[in-house]
Amino acid sequence: MNRINKQEALELLKLPLNELGKMAFDKKRELHPDKVTTFVVDRNINYTNICWVDCKFCAFYRHKKDENAYILSFEEIGKKIEELIAIGGTQVLFQGGVHPSLKIEWYEDLVEWIAARYPSITIHGFSAIEIDYIAKISKISIEEVLRRLQRKGLSSLPGAGAEILSDSVRDIIAPKKIDVSRWIEVHESAHNIGMKSTATMMFGTVEKDEDIIEHWEHIRALQDRTGGFRAFIMWSFQSLNTALKAEIPEIKKQSSNRYLRLLALSRLFLDNFKNIQSSWVTQGSHIGQLALMFGANDLGSTMMEENVVAAAGTAHTMSQDEMVRLIRDIDEIPAKRDTAYNILEVYK
Repeated sequence: MNRINKQEALELLKLPLNELGKMAFDKKRELHPDKVTTFVVDRNINYTNICWVDCKFCAFYRHKKDENAYILSFEEIGKKIEELIAIGGTQVLFQGGVHPSLKIEWYEDLVEWIAARYPSITIHGFSAIEIDYIAKISKISIEEVLRRLQRKGLSSLPGAGAEILSDSVRDIIAPKKIDVSRWIEVHESAHNIGMKSTATMMFGTVEKDEDIIEHWEHIRALQDRTGGFRAFIMWSFQSLNTALKAEIPEIKKQSSNRYLRLLALSRLFLDNFKNIQSSWVTQGSHIGQLALMFGANDLGSTMMEENVVAAAGTAHTMSQDEMVRLIRDIDEIPAKRDTAYNILEVYK
């Protein structure tokens, strides 16, 4: 099958959902003929909610002087990690607000402290905008930030902060955020020093279908150059408590049909991505399970802790046992993985 271009993708979006889903499932089966569906046991630790970027779609951030603003102490972070280890967790996903005054030394100390005390835990952390701001406030390059954190124990970068990689959209929903070229630069710099990352997409604000496909073109092109993305994850905008919803009240909650349709098309368009995650955190467990029939091969994280989506009014939970049950229920083989998609345990 030849690589899908932008116009072909727009036409595929018009197909009946079951037809598009069948195409995506067949493509998934080509890439994953063993019928193994993976998940990871991790915890999302938001080390601070203080942020100066003021993204209109975010209900989580606070300003430095707000009453409920915080920076977690290392000891508080350690307690969260110990709780994760107790349930067999292997990864922490570190993300925070873009704190206006934390410099590279603080992040180095944090990563080094965790790596020394909890060597079994993989540190998957810091979005492109966090890396960019650390570089600016510390007056060093992006590459130096990444190398210094890598030396201290940072394993990989999450794709957060991508939203829609179209500057016309970003100018509306997050005008203070880095532009598309800078997001790409951070991830390409990581890949060039041997640090893997993930690619993400948040849809359902003001974007058009063409903007979504532009997003996929950007990450597919970077994957062609570096091969540094481990997975693609997409989710729908959660609007409760957000300034964007107040500003543009006609923004509607995205349907399950829309989510599954875009997920299926992403599997077909992103032909150089082996792994696509289901977003049960925003869609709920049943649509999360159905996504496995529409191209996803990974159920994502058990997400022991999640604060950002919850702040916008959506809260779903999932245990390891439930993940195993949902995967078995569609006649696939559940397997616990690590951050690098190495299989740790298969549940026959």
